[in-house]
Amino acid sequence: MKRTKISEIWSPELLGQKVCVKGWVRTRRGNKHVQFVALNDGSTIKNIQIVFDMEKFSEDDLKPITTGSSLHVEGLLVESQGKGQTAEIQAETLEIYGTADVNDYPLQKKGHTLEFLREKAHLRPRTNTFGAILRIRHTLAFAIHKFFNDRGFFYLNTPLITSSDCEGAGAMFQVTTLDLNNVPKCEDGKVDYSQDFFGKPASLTVSGQLEGELGATALGAIYTFGPTFRAENSNTPRHLAEFWMIEPEVAFNDITDNMQLAEDFIKYCISYALEHAADDIEFLAKMYDEELIDRLKSVVSHDFVRLTYTEGVRILEESGHKFEFPVYWGADLQSEHERFLVEEHFKRPVILTDYPKEIKAFYMKQNDDGKTVRAMDVLFPKIGEIIGGSEREESYDKLLARINELGIPMKDMWWYLDTRRFGTVPHSGFGLGFERLVLFVTGMTNIRDVIPFPRTPNNCEF
Repeated sequence: MKRTKISEIWSPELLGQKVCVKGWVRTRRGNKHVQFVALNDGSTIKNIQIVFDMEKFSEDDLKPITTGSSLHVEGLLVESQGKGQTAEIQAETLEIYGTADVNDYPLQKKGHTLEFLREKAHLRPRTNTFGAILRIRHTLAFAIHKFFNDRGFFYLNTPLITSSDCEGAGAMFQVTTLDLNNVPKCEDGKVDYSQDFFGKPASLTVSGQLEGELGATALGAIYTFGPTFRAENSNTPRHLAEFWMIEPEVAFNDITDNMQLAEDFIKYCISYALEHAADDIEFLAKMYDEELIDRLKSVVSHDFVRLTYTEGVRILEESGHKFEFPVYWGADLQSEHERFLVEEHFKRPVILTDYPKEIKAFYMKQNDDGKTVRAMDVLFPKIGEIIGGSEREESYDKLLARINELGIPMKDMWWYLDTRRFGTVPHSGFGLGFERLVLFVTGMTNIRDVIPFPRTPNNCEF
């Protein structure tokens, strides 16, 4: 008999029909006359209740059934007489696929903390919380592809292994095939990379943006969506060593176009999740954050505030609020500053523009004042910066001067400069850290809880 997913079991036309379900046991309760098993197959936050009439089944038949065991059940789907569910299955046949010993299975009991579950990352997807988070993550990923596809963007796969550092931060994971116990050296004592796989130093990418610009200046509008890597030793609730980035890049867009695209994009993703992952969002709101749904709807329904970095600093300086980190023009704003603007002052998302060029990347278009660049950061409640982007410097001479000013090796930049030598155009783009979006939509507070297998300092189990 064909299996029916539990997410599809609530269809009215199935009532009164014989169905087949397969899944894992959440709970079992009952007495010598009747037993109730809550079964979940991961397709929905909702469990289906299986009713075992003990005149048809023996205690020995059901004895192996504990939380975490896996079952194959066939029976009649009927309206439920109890509270909390609209339908239940009156079991007719039972097959136990796998058991979970009550003394060994870590998830036997309810009420585990998120900290405990991080230590059981291989099993935590089986919990209601992480099942909901992973389904929401999928829904958001699908929304991202749909948004860009429906607007004529092309999905570009940029390299994970690169010889350039997009951000200039230097915190990159090196990729090598050299024998680390016997590293070949040149006469000057430096590593002889000519014997390495690529013949030069190579690392995992921190961003696909620079390669994305190559695609945008050929296809017009592209987006990337893939893993990126930062080797920063940051053991905080907001940092991961491996995370996913979405980076659209659009030829002929200026900073105003870029801001509108960012606002439309993030509103679309949140609206899509509210519509298509409603059950999971409602569960997380009930369990972790009662204000979650109202906050999501508020972001969708309000225009984002747009103001310059200079105006933002003035507001912070005149606020009278005591910040841990000092505020002054030229400072790289901290999360506490960003959240004050969003949560306290404007009470809605903010797009901050025109940052000092000294605290932004070399490729951002310089303003006429010689001090600021056409950068933009989208600031969100609970998160701070969720999107960072800019209009790119399209002038070959200005870009070259900035590269030389910062001492960036020209051997790494010749191909990037070619886009300004041959048919240069105004263009803009931004990057969205996917996990920060999932963090916002789920109401979670630790970024390690919104990625299936977090990679952090001293944590790479499987």
